[in-house]
Amino acid sequence: MESFLNKLKDITTFIFDVDGVLTDGSVFITDTGEQSRAFNIKDGYALQLAVKCGYNVCAISGSRSKTAIYRLNSLGITDVFIGAHVKANKFKDYLEAKSIIATNVLFMGDDIPDLATMKMAGLPVCPADAAEEIKAVSLYVSPYGGGKGCARDVIEKVLKVQDKWMSEEAYSW
Repeated sequence: MESFLNKLKDITTFIFDVDGVLTDGSVFITDTGEQSRAFNIKDGYALQLAVKCGYNVCAISGSRSKTAIYRLNSLGITDVFIGAHVKANKFKDYLEAKSIIATNVLFMGDDIPDLATMKMAGLPVCPADAAEEIKAVSLYVSPYGGGKGCARDVIEKVLKVQDKWMSEEAYSW
């Protein structure tokens, strides 16, 4: 746990998988074949706060969910990459384009397609209901499941360690 807490001080960037992290992994399908997902409002609050506090916030998903783009854009997150079947490649491209050092990145994934990216991030973390292989490479396993507050949990921890949680800077918009 000490190593995890020390790494929180250096985080400048949050990158999240979508399905199974920002959602609980459920996909609702209508009679016409349209898909939708449920997002947690507390995760949303923390995500928009991280953006307002100046952090890089990004989502990388293998799915092609337009609802994810809409939801994340509404929170101020413009770096949303869908249809990323090799997430590690998108991760590398994003870091290079933004001149971000991998050691400053918290990446939260939940399943096998996230494994390579987890190994590249400075701070790999996961929700409580992540696959065992993902838990094995995570420096922190949130007590909250995907879509149930796990993103809020890690963002809040970083902001608290960096004295940005409940700070005047965070709420002066």
